Amino acid sequence: MSDKAFKSYIPPEQSMKEISFKAIFLGIIMAIVLGAANAYLGLMVGMTVAATFPAAVIAMAALRPFKGTILEENLARTTGAVGEALAAGAIFTIPAFLFTGVWTRFDIVKSSMLMLVGGVLGVFLIILVRRTLVEDAELPFPESVACAEMVKTGQKAGSNAAYMFWAMGLGGLVEFFTSENGIRIITPYARAVFKIPGLSIIRYLNGDNVQVYPPPETPVEQIPKIKGRMFVESPAANAAMTGVGYIIGPKLAALTFSGGVLGWLFLMPILLFISGDLGVVVGSFQGNWTDMAVSAYNAQIRPIAVGAMLVGAFYTLFRMRKSLIVGIGRSISDVKKARAGVATETLRTDKDLPFPSIVIVIIALIIPMIFLYNIFTQNIGSSLVSALVMIIMGLLFAAVAGYLVGIIGSSSNPISGLTLTTLLIAALMLVLMGQRGNEGIAAVLGVAAVVCCVAGVAGDMIQDWKVGHILGGTPWRMQIGGLIGVIAAALTLTFSLQLLHDNIGIGSDALPAPQAGLMATMAKGIVGGEMAWPLVVAGMLLAVVLILIGSPSPMLIAVGMYLPFRATACIFFGGVIKYFLDRSVAKRNPTGKGKEIVENIGLLLASGLIAGQALMGIITAAVKGTQLQLPEVWNTPWLGLVIFFILGFILIYFPYKRMVSSGEIGAPTEGKES
Repeated sequence: MSDKAFKSYIPPEQSMKEISFKAIFLGIIMAIVLGAANAYLGLMVGMTVAATFPAAVIAMAALRPFKGTILEENLARTTGAVGEALAAGAIFTIPAFLFTGVWTRFDIVKSSMLMLVGGVLGVFLIILVRRTLVEDAELPFPESVACAEMVKTGQKAGSNAAYMFWAMGLGGLVEFFTSENGIRIITPYARAVFKIPGLSIIRYLNGDNVQVYPPPETPVEQIPKIKGRMFVESPAANAAMTGVGYIIGPKLAALTFSGGVLGWLFLMPILLFISGDLGVVVGSFQGNWTDMAVSAYNAQIRPIAVGAMLVGAFYTLFRMRKSLIVGIGRSISDVKKARAGVATETLRTDKDLPFPSIVIVIIALIIPMIFLYNIFTQNIGSSLVSALVMIIMGLLFAAVAGYLVGIIGSSSNPISGLTLTTLLIAALMLVLMGQRGNEGIAAVLGVAAVVCCVAGVAGDMIQDWKVGHILGGTPWRMQIGGLIGVIAAALTLTFSLQLLHDNIGIGSDALPAPQAGLMATMAKGIVGGEMAWPLVVAGMLLAVVLILIGSPSPMLIAVGMYLPFRATACIFFGGVIKYFLDRSVAKRNPTGKGKEIVENIGLLLASGLIAGQALMGIITAAVKGTQLQLPEVWNTPWLGLVIFFILGFILIYFPYKRMVSSGEIGAPTEGKES
């Protein structure tokens, strides 16, 4: 159903400056910077944060001194925010080329081409269904509506940009003084392996309940004794992870943390116990029990997490099956209408790029991908199949991602599940064609990378275009802005990834890249024939158990198992902060406007912390790349407590204070929440 009574903030009849050099230039800078920042964040915690809100605030703050119009701000935001979406598609797949051993370093040309084609396809494919999606009053577009309201309010009363900018400064300082690449004053976490008191003897019995090992006649003093141990790690003193936990809220933060507890505090002691006394192995490594525990976790617990992520991804899609089916049906219908030229509106706010041009570009982009897939596979048949899977799944999942964003917002867009579906289909088809080894793995990952970028960009674009629809932006101009942002991010993002890999290590404890690990494991398992299937199957069954007991999100729990414990614990800390803020706010019985103030200020602060630490992480990695050695001072974990206090204080005090000072509160409530 179309919103026929809808009136945009800027009427279609009103002419206002929209495309300008300053708007495009700012958008390009934001696309590059926000893309790099979210790549760092996603590699670190396995999730990214929608850049729509911070991009809107930056656009308002940067363009207002130059008398920028609201539509110029809208165009800059649309151009800039897409960098985050492309980064999500890239980090979920491109590092898998390294994890599988197909590449030893990022291939700049191939990586950029995969991102560029995926990003541009994402823009053009979602144009085909833009009008139907943004004009459908039944799709709530929660994040788009919230962003549009924030922009409209900012035109009258300022943008509150100062909160985000000084939070960025704080996040940068936290990274600079905790990173190994900065001036390390604070060790961000502490960890150790503790021996559980007592010795144990395990006896094995046969079917007749007779002991077979150790032999019954063995004296007790000669039977090997097993020592139990437990790995313990503190939360990381990390501004970005705290911001992520704050934004996703206490429920989702707790689910992520529960995966960490399950993996590190439940399965790890069992692993260390049943593996026997590993002291000899520790000695041969000339290391310590902490290193052994982390190594054992990576080798034996993470494959379980991969299996759980696999089932969790498909279960996420299954729960959305009705929306998926509707989205697929509508995408087919909308493409037919667009091809037939059914829509004849000529208002400024209804004009897309010409349909023939869109079709020509989509077809043209298939040709270079056939050549690239042929380079991967050295087989023209396999390359044609790969390109066919890419374009079909890209078209399908662009529409599906757009529809899902209209329901749940870009931050919850399940692109990893959509990408995994594509990977499995491509892998099975190539195996049936006899394509094996690194060539087949490369082709499968190449298909998955393009489709992942398509789904991410398509979801972000439709969210930004909905904001523009509410504000009165011109669709074809926003589409050009999106294309420019995609191109800018695609041509620069690989350099950021290589910088991070060279100086921090993608796949290390610092940047574990869980989704890319999942893609690598599945590609190697199916095409390369390498997979720890017993552990993966165990993880799949674990996810089934979680589904049967009604767990809200098996996927988040699996991601929590994959991440370092310090990361999930810090995310949980951010969720706890949000919980206490919500309770404090509820006691003041705020109006709807008061609640909106709290949410907006908190979101700006958390987004600033994330962006500031991520950007400083990239800067310090670049400093390390110059071989400049910064000094270490103190380097104690106890100062991390100060960081936790500061982060908790600002994320509670400032949103709460701003709400109270606005007067948007009612009579205080006692002993209950509103």
